[in-house]
Amino acid sequence: MRAILDDIAGFVEQNKEEMVKWRRHLHQNPELSFHEEETSQFVYETLQSFGNLEVTRPTTTSVMVRLVGEHPGETIAFRADMDALPIQEENTFEFVSKNPGVMHACGHDGHTAMLLCTAKILSGLKDQINGEIRFLFQHAEELPPGGAIQMVEAGVMDGVDKVIGLHLLPTMETGTLAVDSGPMQSAVDNFDIKIIGKGGHGASPHETIDSLAIASQVVSNLQHIVSRNTDPFDVLALSVTKINSGAVDSTAAYNVIPETIELGGTVRSFNTELLGTIPNVMERIIKGITDAHGATYEFQYKKGYLPVINDEQVSGQVRESLIEVFGEENVQKAKAIMPGEDFSVFLQKAPGTYFYVGDGNKEKGMVYPLHHPRYTIDEDALEIGVKAFINIAFKLLK
Repeated sequence: MRAILDDIAGFVEQNKEEMVKWRRHLHQNPELSFHEEETSQFVYETLQSFGNLEVTRPTTTSVMVRLVGEHPGETIAFRADMDALPIQEENTFEFVSKNPGVMHACGHDGHTAMLLCTAKILSGLKDQINGEIRFLFQHAEELPPGGAIQMVEAGVMDGVDKVIGLHLLPTMETGTLAVDSGPMQSAVDNFDIKIIGKGGHGASPHETIDSLAIASQVVSNLQHIVSRNTDPFDVLALSVTKINSGAVDSTAAYNVIPETIELGGTVRSFNTELLGTIPNVMERIIKGITDAHGATYEFQYKKGYLPVINDEQVSGQVRESLIEVFGEENVQKAKAIMPGEDFSVFLQKAPGTYFYVGDGNKEKGMVYPLHHPRYTIDEDALEIGVKAFINIAFKLLK
């Protein structure tokens, strides 16, 4: 087995050029959540060319692969997300997005290319594998309710003992990785509010019920939930991120007080019990303000992704594996962050861990954050992710 592990760097180097081509093809042809038809077909056909793999389509736009080793053992799963974002790309390199208003701005093209390369290399090592490895190419991570729940319902996690996922992170330099046990990413809920007043002329505000003024008070008072209704030791973020008066463009009249105002936003925490109390507190505030001013309201609170909580034992094994390959100085302790991830759905079915691979590179000008129209991957990070996946596989299945 030691000889196999020593050869991994060579296997990755042999396949790096092809992996970069896959990533660039995916970047050039991004597809939004639940619409990954061409992406999933490309992944499916590429996997079928490797051999030793059982390739299936658990949902219309996802792919699952089974690699059953020659020796008995546990079953582990690796996951990569494939969907893109509704962002107009501003990069100028030759493989920019061909699809207007759609862009791989979150590294999912890299995640998919890395897992393809991992599957190719491990498919050639079938006789050295104890147990089974599943490769989950997931659709629709970016859009709740997400694709993970559909894949789980289709049975992709049946019999899985451990599950592993990763994310490229431009806030970390290429060559570094991060992992830890416990909370990694928060639960994410969303909400919509409609304030219904009485519209009228801006010159006669006394004849209206000013929905805009009322909505302003609602926004301000919702902030008290974090500052005055939540234990300071609990982490909670509540952000109103949208406001719409129904005006369709900048030519809307300045002298119109709108009839309705629509608000939207997000609530995030690692504490699901705390999150469960938030809808009632929000509605109490909204109702109190609208009642006081003679307005009415509509309130919709949408439960989203659960928090990503890494298993202590699996995370310890993953950390050991990463240190063995990359050195302790390059393996950081991951910090919990507030973006959400439906990798949490897989963690409801099996213990696992979610870790980060740095792909920031100031010398190459790769300084833009995830979801930015100029974000792009440092492709040198791709081989790091593949080495990590392969070594983790042998670590967990030894």
